[in-house]
Amino acid sequence: MAKKRKKLKLPLAYKPIGFVLSWAGGALAGLAFQKAWMAIRHEEDAPDALDKDRGWGEVLLAAALQGAIFAAVRSAVDRTGATAIERSTGVWPSSDKGGGRD
Repeated sequence: MAKKRKKLKLPLAYKPIGFVLSWAGGALAGLAFQKAWMAIRHEEDAPDALDKDRGWGEVLLAAALQGAIFAAVRSAVDRTGATAIERSTGVWPSSDKGGGRD
């Protein structure tokens, strides 16, 4: 019975940890995108959607690359945090099978 109570409280307790991990992951993803863009286009600044001097292809490539890097880094950081919580507490931090990202 006590184990069930622990399962119900852990997802709420994990939220602040998840927030910090997400923030750190976002910062890491931003740095990774800058490095990737520099390697691909040899430019420091990626195009913005409202940058009139850049073409559609360049803007969409930058957006797709940024989205892919952000999703991969976020998933890696979330998974690492959840695995660490499970190892230290014995309980997976999500109460539902779908992951529970709110």
